[in-house]
Amino acid sequence: MKPGLVCLGAVLLSAFAASADPTTLVLFHETGCSHCARTEAFLESIHPDYPELEILRYEIHEPESLDLLPKLLAAYNVDEGSVPILFVGDVAFVGGVFYGLEEEPFTPSGRTEEIALERAIRVAIDMQAPSPLSRIAESAGSSLAENLTIPAVILAAAADSVNPCTFAVLVLLLGTLLVAERRGRRALVLKAGFAFTIAVFISYFLMGIGIFSAIQAAGIQRPFIMAVSSLAILLGLWNTKDYFAYGKWFTIEVPQRWRPIVKRLTASVVSVPGAFCVGVLDSLFLLPCSSGPYIAILALLSKTTTRAEGILYLLFYNVIFVLPLVAITLAVRLGFTTTARAERWRSARLGKLHLVSGMIMFLLGAGMLVAVFVGWM
Repeated sequence: MKPGLVCLGAVLLSAFAASADPTTLVLFHETGCSHCARTEAFLESIHPDYPELEILRYEIHEPESLDLLPKLLAAYNVDEGSVPILFVGDVAFVGGVFYGLEEEPFTPSGRTEEIALERAIRVAIDMQAPSPLSRIAESAGSSLAENLTIPAVILAAAADSVNPCTFAVLVLLLGTLLVAERRGRRALVLKAGFAFTIAVFISYFLMGIGIFSAIQAAGIQRPFIMAVSSLAILLGLWNTKDYFAYGKWFTIEVPQRWRPIVKRLTASVVSVPGAFCVGVLDSLFLLPCSSGPYIAILALLSKTTTRAEGILYLLFYNVIFVLPLVAITLAVRLGFTTTARAERWRSARLGKLHLVSGMIMFLLGAGMLVAVFVGWM
């Protein structure tokens, strides 16, 4: 063959390789990790042989990685492990284990690991495999867990808002309004009620962000989801028990020994700032007995949303959560009801409130547990 034709063929081959879509490898590493350093050094050494390979690197502790890694793990249906973690084609390498390269996951060592990694890259290039990041978009569209996120948030917030603990706070709010009403300060009724409501909203929202961030930073695992789901089921069943035997054994409400303290604090409120402070304190008293649906929904959001999306869902959740507080405040201020009638209504329906809250919590926990077992989460 003439030298000119050989040169022309080489040029055409290079041009074809340059114009072809790159094959993407996504690598998560950690600064100071010796295994990560060896993997990166190996990738750099073979990169000249695979010019079509594009390597996307993410430091494991960066905020972007905290959002991206759980989605890729879910898309490849593998659990999180130690770094380095990489995805290329249909293969995931997590915690020293290769998934998708053979029929069964396997754990190579030393030079065998490098051979397996290069084989995974070569297969992905030959198949012109799409970027691992494209799997996120595909799984997002087909994942039932993500499609059910909004209904789950609505159900959990509804369960929380009708929780007898929440209604105990409503009675405290009504007591605050009654004190203001007796003193002839009608304008204070509305202001104190809204200050109380805003305080509950802000407190719950900030606590939610803290728990949500902690779960995401820790890297949520299937056992955690299963534990939270099981807890929601148990709390749901226990709440339902109070419909049939209210007050017998343990009841999921504000403990009796706390109530005199909270009532004394609330009865002393004579100003808008005071109502706000009592709202913050009441939220702290309220959280231990109404945290079931909140923790469950935070676990779900940590698995199915990014941080920014999760914060928006938390805002939505807490708006639903405080709607009864807003409704009662307006009803009392506009004269549609009195505090005495509202208290009688609450006392007469405690069992039914437990039943509704318990059924919603049970369904939420059972739905999450099923989603884990069938691979939707």
